[in-house]
Order: sequence, then C-alpha cells, then structure tokens
Amino acid sequence: MLDQLTALLPWAHAGSTWFMVGLIWFVQIVHYPLMGSVPPEASPAYAGAHQRRTTWVVGPVMLLEAGTAMLLVLTPHTEAIGLPWAWIGLALLALCWASTFMVQVPLHARLALGFDPNSWRRLVATNWLRTIAWSGRGIIALVMLNSWHVPDAR
Repeated sequence: MLDQLTALLPWAHAGSTWFMVGLIWFVQIVHYPLMGSVPPEASPAYAGAHQRRTTWVVGPVMLLEAGTAMLLVLTPHTEAIGLPWAWIGLALLALCWASTFMVQVPLHARLALGFDPNSWRRLVATNWLRTIAWSGRGIIALVMLNSWHVPDAR
C-alpha cells in the first residue's frame, strides 16, 4: 500500500504544479492586465471578489503542491532521481509563497480599497517572479516524474 501511495506522489506533485503553472500564466497574461480595465467605482468590489474566489481555487492546490514537494525531499525514492532537484523545486515553491504573501496579497488588499494604478502596475510587474518560478517548478516536476520509479515489491 505504501509503495502505491509513493508511486502516486510524483503524479500528484506534477499535477498540482502544472495546474499552478497554467493558472499563473493565465493570471499574468490575461487576468492581471485586465484588472486595469475595471471601472474605478467597481474596482473595490471586483478586487474583493477576486481575492475570495481565487482563494477557493488556488488554496487546496497550493497546499497539495506544498505537501507533495515536502514529501519529495523526505522520501527515499527521491535519491534515485536526484535529491537536489527536489530541494531546488521546494526552494522555488518557497519563493512563490513568499512573493504571494509578502507582495501580491498586500497589493490585492490595497486594490480592494480602491483602484491605484501604481499598485496595479506593481502587481503585474512583480507577478513575473512567480510566473518564472512556477514555470521552473513545472520543468523540475516533469524531470522528476520522468525519472521516478518505485522498486517492485514482489
């Protein structure tokens, strides 16, 4: 049973990571730029709704991704594919989370008070860090998935 769960680990990790890669690119190219088109009088309601709705979509996936990333650095099977990849991926994830909670969340909070062009431009510009970091994580997740194997328990 444990080997079956271990076999699913890289798939859950890659799946959650690539969900976030796709989402962050959508946010970077489509969603954040369009936030500047919301009429100023509607901006606080829009920004507040954005925060609430986004949390329900990304929260569970980010937790799954973080949990599987941590398990990858702890499981013995990771050594066979290169433990440094797991650590690099975890470091990139820490960067994504730090940027999210120290930069993007406060900027969203400001925008929920009323549209501020400088905060909006900063949100779009600083989100490139997360976009690049999550993209790097996606590549690492695929490398790890491609190399992963659980020894036959027979």
